[in-house]
This record gives sequence, C-alpha cells and structure tokens, in this order.
Amino acid sequence: MSEIIFSILSIYIFIVMGYLAKKFFKDQIDDKTITLLNVYFLQVFLTFWGLLIRPIDLSLFIAPSIYALIVLISVIITALVAKWFFDDKKEYSIATVAAIIGNTGNLGIPLNIAIFGEASIPYTTIVNLVNVFVVYTIGVFYYSRGSFDTKRSLLNIIKLPILWAALLAIALSLGEWKAPKVVLDTLMMGAYASMTMQLFLFGIYMYGTSIKMINKTLITWVMGFKFIFLPLLTFLVLSFIELDKMVKGIIFIELMMPLAVANVNLASLYDCKPKTVTTLVLISSLAFLAIVFLAVKILEYL
Repeated sequence: MSEIIFSILSIYIFIVMGYLAKKFFKDQIDDKTITLLNVYFLQVFLTFWGLLIRPIDLSLFIAPSIYALIVLISVIITALVAKWFFDDKKEYSIATVAAIIGNTGNLGIPLNIAIFGEASIPYTTIVNLVNVFVVYTIGVFYYSRGSFDTKRSLLNIIKLPILWAALLAIALSLGEWKAPKVVLDTLMMGAYASMTMQLFLFGIYMYGTSIKMINKTLITWVMGFKFIFLPLLTFLVLSFIELDKMVKGIIFIELMMPLAVANVNLASLYDCKPKTVTTLVLISSLAFLAIVFLAVKILEYL
C-alpha cells in the first residue's frame, strides 16, 4: 500500500511543474491551447494504446455492467436533486457529473493490483474502458451544458475524436488484430505525453485558485456524494448481487476513486469553471489518501 501512496505523490511533480510554469510565465502559458492539443490529439493515442495493449474479454463484462448501472443511477439522482441546491448552470453541471468521473485508470488499476493482485487486471481494464465512455458521453454532455444548450452539448459528444478512437480500437481488439511493436511504441509515446500534459494542465489551473472563491455548498455536495453517498449506494447494490468477493471489491474500489483529471480537461474545454473543478479534484485526491484505508476495511463486509 505504501508503494501506491508514493506513486500517487510522485505524479505531483508534474502538477507542481505546471503550477510553477503558470506562476512565472503568466499569460505566456495558454491553457486553452494545451487543452485542445491534449483532448483532440494526444488523448487519441492514449485511448488507442490503453485499449490495444491487452485483448478485450467480453466474458468479463459483468463487473463493468454493474459499475455502469451504479453510475447511471447516481447521475439520475444528482441530476434531479442538484437543481434544488444550485441555481448557477455551471455549478449544477459540476455537481451532477464531477463525482462519477473517477480516476479508474492511472490510480484504480495499480491500487486494485496492490489489494487483489494481478488477477484484478482484466476486470479493472474493462471497468476503465466503461469509464472512458462515461467521461466522453455523460461527462461531455453535462460539462457542455454549463455553457451550451442540449443540442450543442449532444453534438459536442459526436465531435470528440476520442470516442471514435475508442470504438475503432475496440473493433480492432475484438477482431483479434495484433498491433506491431512499433505501432504500440508510437501509441505509448503519445499516451504518456497525454498523461503528463493532463497533470501539467492541472497544475496550471491550480495557480490563482483559492478555496475561498468556491461555493462551499458545491464542495460539500461533490465530496459528500463521492465519499459518502456513492459508496453507500455501491454497497447497497452489491449486497443484492451474488458475485465473487474479489469482483465486488474491485467495483467498490473503482467507484471510490478520487475525481479524475479528465474533469479538468472537460471543464477547460467547455469553459465550465475549470479552476473550481481543479480545486475539487485536488481536495478529493488529498482526502482519498486517508479514505482509502477505510475503503479497504469495508471490503471485508461485501
């Protein structure tokens, strides 16, 4: 577990670099350009690499199906209830979707390996695949709704190349296409560049952000939903399902993951209070360092 915590802390190197770059170079650092380069170009490499590096096994889809069900229930509840607390359109969008976009990949996969061993990898890989679609469908729609109408928000989903890249990569994987090493190496270069740029962008938005400037109700809502309501809902759903204890544990841990940096990408892309979202991601990441130990204890009762 200590190795996982140190790996989490090590990524802050790139976040600090982004923060310092913005601090010293100010307006010379164009965060919008970085966002566009990452979302429309480099994340296509990340998506292809992530989906082609291992074959997709359809027999493992029971775990991600339950994951998707819990996410959909959560979105419906937040979409209905959040409107009573948030009059600001952008804050409503953040309150609706931020908590369900968790870090199931860069953090979720290694954490589950630490808890359950390498047997968890096939399950976490497919769960992360489902989360990709959650991010670039539900996530894009609600972050878009902070600035655009429903029609434009739906069009924004279709316009993103990441979604089409994911569908193509899945088709190639199911067709048992074996990517040559040179192709995988090229995709890996773009993938790591994308992950680094995401963290760098996170640091850029941290500069000039103050927790005092953020609606405290929004912070309470998102953190409460992420670390109280969502785990309770997950525990309740899993208690009614006959499933291997390890698979239940993987689903529970994946839904406990802190807010993903992808939230910042989408908030920046659609001008939906990216500094506010950055602060929420940071708070959830710090809180998770303590909450993860409680989450592991809860696994005994699933």
